[in-house]
Parts: sequence; structure tokens; C-alpha cells
Amino acid sequence: MEKLIKALQEKYDAQNQPIETYLSGLLHAKPINYWDYIQVDTLLSLQRPRTNFPDEMIFVIYHQLTELLLKLIKHELTQITDQEVDQKFFAEKIRRANRYTEICTNSFDVMGGGMEPEQYLKFRDTLTPASGFQSVQFREIEIITSPLHNLLSHRYKEELADSDDIDELMQHMYWQEAGTNRKTGEKSVLLSVFEKKYLAHLTDMAEVYWSKSVYQKALRLKESGEMTDELVKELREHDQLFNVGWPKVHLRTAEVYLEHGQEVKAATGGSEWKRYLHPKYQRRIFFPFLLTKEEFKNWGED
Repeated sequence: MEKLIKALQEKYDAQNQPIETYLSGLLHAKPINYWDYIQVDTLLSLQRPRTNFPDEMIFVIYHQLTELLLKLIKHELTQITDQEVDQKFFAEKIRRANRYTEICTNSFDVMGGGMEPEQYLKFRDTLTPASGFQSVQFREIEIITSPLHNLLSHRYKEELADSDDIDELMQHMYWQEAGTNRKTGEKSVLLSVFEKKYLAHLTDMAEVYWSKSVYQKALRLKESGEMTDELVKELREHDQLFNVGWPKVHLRTAEVYLEHGQEVKAATGGSEWKRYLHPKYQRRIFFPFLLTKEEFKNWGED
């Protein structure tokens, strides 16, 4: 006990704070409980379906769970980018991010086998033009992980290969094609409202991570000969899980509902969902320098 009191005294002395005040506060503090710590009541109040169809609750909760998992992925990746780390720490953080991504992938069964297509095709109309496409955390993870050049639409990768104009690059991201009319160049409401809310934030973020992304840190290790086999394995797995496995499962789930019946439907936000979701069209690769020529050529193929 004396050792503990001494450590506390040293802690608060270093902060120029009186330890007596903190001990008095501890004496009078209420004991913590599970529901307050986890904020259970608040958490359970956040599900607000827009219709009376029971299966909409599944749709809402699934997407909220996904956003929490995306937050965990960001939590791990920023521990790599925001400080100097060794290879073991690097690999462990990527391994954790991979675990969360696998949960995202596997949990699609919650929707894929858990909603009646007839219900979904009715309540989805009340969601327009909202779409999972508008998940800003997904875009943040991409920017934290890899250079903008790896996230460009395939139509602009060669043209903008040497560009360092972040504003220009941000106007040609792969995901913008899902919200842009190819013939007229006009942006959909889906894309316009997303950019109005988040484009400036994402552009600022791209500037911050331009030289310290996960990609940049991994490349420096490779070029210096310090890249470990364990880290290569985890980075390659991350690329496959996030950019191939998850989109393909998402695509198969979308097919269950959007191709139900005779007519093929558009996604809730009106995006070209097959082209947007299938990795062979996106060609989104975080760490191309870790792939063989054959792997790069066949990326995302079935």
C-alpha cells in the first residue's frame, strides 16, 4: 500500500496537483457499474428505423455495428502512423485490424440471411438517397492506409501518376465513379451531399497522411531491408480482406436483395453497385509493392 501511495504522490506532484483532493474525490465517488460505463441506455436508444417493417431494425443495427468495427480498425492503424513503431508492434496492429475486418465480412450473414427481401425492397425506398457508400470512416481508413494514387479511379491512374495536387487527386477517387454520370459528368445527390459534408475533412486528412500512411511506413521498412515475413503476411492479408474479401461478400449480399424478382434494382443511393463493389473494377490495392506481377494482374478476379 505504501508503494502505491508513493507512486500516486509522485504522479500528482509531477502534475503540480494536490493528491489529497484526488483521494477525497475517490472517497466520495459513486461505484461504477456496467450500464453507465458502457452507456447501454444511450446505445440502445440509437436505433431509429424509419418504417414499421421489423427487418429494418436488423439493417440499422448491422450498419451501426460496422461503424463501430471501422472505428476499431482506425484505432489500430493510427497507432502505427502516429508514432515510431517496431516491426513486431506494426504486425500486431495490422493483425488486429484484420481481425476486425474479418468480423465485418462474416457478419454480412446478419443481413444476407437475416432479412426478408420483400421487406427490404419496401423499406429501402425510405432510405434514399442514403447509402453505405457515405461511410466516411471507410474513406478515412483508405487514406490512413495508402496513398491517394492507389485509390484513384482506374481511368486516371496513369494520367495522375506523378501528380502531387491533393485537391485534384481527391476529385478522381475510385468511389466517385459510383456517384457520377459517366455521360454528363453530373454528380448524384448521393455523392454531392457526401462531399459537401466530408470532402474538406478528407482532403485535410490526406495532407496529414501524405507522408506517414501505413503504406509509407511499410515501404520504408521494405526499402531498408527491415521488413519481416510476419509483417508482409499481415499486410497482404489486410489488402485481401479489406479490398477483395469484404467487397465481394457485400456484393453477394446486395445481389440477394437487388436482384430479387425479375427486375434488377439500383442501390439505395442510386450508385452503380456492381461496378462499385466488385474489386476487379475498383482495382483498389493498398500495398502493390508486396504483390507479384501475376497477383497484381489478376487482382479481384473470381
